[in-house]
Amino acid sequence: MKFGLGQSAPRVEDQRFLTGRGRYTDDHNLPQQAHAVVVRSPYPHARITAINKSAALAAVGVIAVLDHADLVADGVNPIPSLGPRLLPLKRPDGMPIYEPEYPALAADTARYAGQPVAVVIAETRAQARDAAELVEVEYEPAAACIDTATAHLGDAPVVWPQCPDNVCFQVQVGDRDGVDKALAGAAHVTRLTIPVSRVCTNAMEPRAALGNYDEHDGRYTLWSGHQNPHHLRKHLATRVFNVAESQVRVVSPDMGGAFGLRASIFPELVLVLWASKRIARPVKWLGERSEMIVAEDQSRDMVMDVALALSEDGEFEAVEVKSVAACGAYLSYFSPLPAFGNMSGVAGVYRTPNIHVNVTGVFSHTAPIAPYRGAGRPEAAFIIELLIDAAAKELGMDRIALRRRNIIAPHAMPFQTGLNYKYDCGEFEVNMDKVMTTVDYDGFEARRAQSKQRGMLRGLGVVNAIEQAAGMADEAAEIRFDADGSVTVTTGLHSHGQGHETVFRQLLADRLGLEFEQIRYVQGDTDRVPYGHGTNGSRGSGLGSAALAIAADRIIVKGKRIAAAQFETAEQDVEFDAGQFSVAGTDLQMSLTEIAAVGHDPARRPAGDDAGFAAYSTWKPSAPTFPNACHACEIEIDPDTGISVVQRYVIIEDCGTIMNPRLLDGQLQGGVVQGFGQIMMENVVYDAEGQQLSGSFMDYCMPRADDVPFCEIGYNPVPTKINPLGIKGIGEAGTVGSMPAVMAAVVNALAPIGVSQIAMPASPHRVWAAIAKVHST
Repeated sequence: MKFGLGQSAPRVEDQRFLTGRGRYTDDHNLPQQAHAVVVRSPYPHARITAINKSAALAAVGVIAVLDHADLVADGVNPIPSLGPRLLPLKRPDGMPIYEPEYPALAADTARYAGQPVAVVIAETRAQARDAAELVEVEYEPAAACIDTATAHLGDAPVVWPQCPDNVCFQVQVGDRDGVDKALAGAAHVTRLTIPVSRVCTNAMEPRAALGNYDEHDGRYTLWSGHQNPHHLRKHLATRVFNVAESQVRVVSPDMGGAFGLRASIFPELVLVLWASKRIARPVKWLGERSEMIVAEDQSRDMVMDVALALSEDGEFEAVEVKSVAACGAYLSYFSPLPAFGNMSGVAGVYRTPNIHVNVTGVFSHTAPIAPYRGAGRPEAAFIIELLIDAAAKELGMDRIALRRRNIIAPHAMPFQTGLNYKYDCGEFEVNMDKVMTTVDYDGFEARRAQSKQRGMLRGLGVVNAIEQAAGMADEAAEIRFDADGSVTVTTGLHSHGQGHETVFRQLLADRLGLEFEQIRYVQGDTDRVPYGHGTNGSRGSGLGSAALAIAADRIIVKGKRIAAAQFETAEQDVEFDAGQFSVAGTDLQMSLTEIAAVGHDPARRPAGDDAGFAAYSTWKPSAPTFPNACHACEIEIDPDTGISVVQRYVIIEDCGTIMNPRLLDGQLQGGVVQGFGQIMMENVVYDAEGQQLSGSFMDYCMPRADDVPFCEIGYNPVPTKINPLGIKGIGEAGTVGSMPAVMAAVVNALAPIGVSQIAMPASPHRVWAAIAKVHST
């Protein structure tokens, strides 16, 4: 079987997933393995005065009960955060960011409900669970700081005594003076307050971990689904356990969803490795859904005061963003980057000359905040697109005409925005025009009137979206031929739904003429993959494919050298096409398989050549890419119930070169569903005391298959020159565009009856209440 790039090749990995042959963390077991269950704090804020382990230790099957004192005694360090190491972040007073120590087990105080306090190790999971109920922890509950918007205002309970104002950091980016001047002199200023709800990732496979310490080698091995195995190895070794990187192996097997969450270092990963060394046996931990929805890192959660200044004729003059963003009680591995790292996307696809963003990160007695699909990109798109819709309404202008007046034209590329981003290419207005044609924008008012006749409200949201992608560290790839022509490909990425095993085969079918069946793809094992930076930020296709393409070119160069020696001709005379080396005008010809055999034959390979037939490459881009799109969502609302139903969803996407349209459609559809979920139903809710009320799928609503129709997806690919294949990336795109598109549709539906804004999630009750409030006044 052979498919080239641009074809809708079926996913080769689906064969094992659909037949039950996937190998997830829980499918891995070791002889004599014990089982861990974590004892978690039931309080969001409480001093731990005593831990009585005796009853648990006496329970059947119990091997050990460990707490923070044991952790300290064994010299296990706190969990590190990457953010403060990447940027010199400051607090408002100019002092460095406050980074609290994050131990794998709480020390003297629990600071969020669900924080690990102790871990029970037993022969079976059931025994460990029963014994965990017997661990007696004495708490002195204290007042909890829960509300992000007010955490820093002075009268909120203090999360960390060393940080009495609860302010972790403050970041300011852009032209403060220019924005102030524009706002003061603008003909019109539109202002909004936008709360962004807190969400749980809820990957299909709950987190799990299996740890083993080998006393003979003095080496830790961790099996756990993770997006960045090499990063995880490095920081577990050098920051947590104080050992050389070579003494830690990380294996990330098949994984049922990641979405940014599984790029972190979690307490349980440290606990299974530490416990394994302590009891001299492997230790497995499995997270339960009700446990994870409360205790693992959560995402988003911010309140933003935003403004758009416009001239009399509707030219954008300035955008201002003042955001208060949650950090949670501790800084997760990537925190605090999600709060501000992609906020430059607030420039959108528009020519706004002056932009300023001020983000204040605050501590609260809640779970740590981690990246979630988009990691700040959807929030940025949400700001600018809802501001434009609100401004158009206030000015009495058509919202599309207002966008068109300010949109960046292709001839203006490269375009430096009012913040950090410099766009290299894109046809933003073309995207918008194609969406408007597809969704029949001109016919919408007639459809709205038809809905009104049936007692329904109809709304249409049309938004533009752009995001930064594939701009982070380099990526690696290796192609290694065996003597029989079979091929092993490794990359430092991790595929957990993206389809790397398929698209990389397509790339090598194009470059080297290989059959799919010849290729074995290896990932996620730091002992078998020498280098890499994992899968996040839509970097897999652009960076991984570039590295693999360069390695393929090196295979061809080396193959030509071997072929030239066999043909007894000059290397420049050897040509390569569709898997065959040849010399024009002769019958001299050798296949890649034959060349691989020569490379492994010491009697035949060229003098001075290394044994084997392989090539390795790393590749780093000079700048990020900028996938962009236009999204349209048409929705109908029943005013008697507040229930919203999506009628159509249309996307025109520019992700550069398309590797596999089928996989691309799937990525966009999945991203749209996640954005829709946050806007319409997902919400982490705490009560006044800090207890999470949305602690299961009975309380935390997730989108189902019948909530969102299949998207109508089209493409307007404008290949980038930033990477060799012209790929821009797609992993975050569906969510980046869908959050503003769905909300814009809801607001547009409610606007005729006088509802101008609604907070996410726009649940049926919240929509119904907004309608009822209007009718009562």
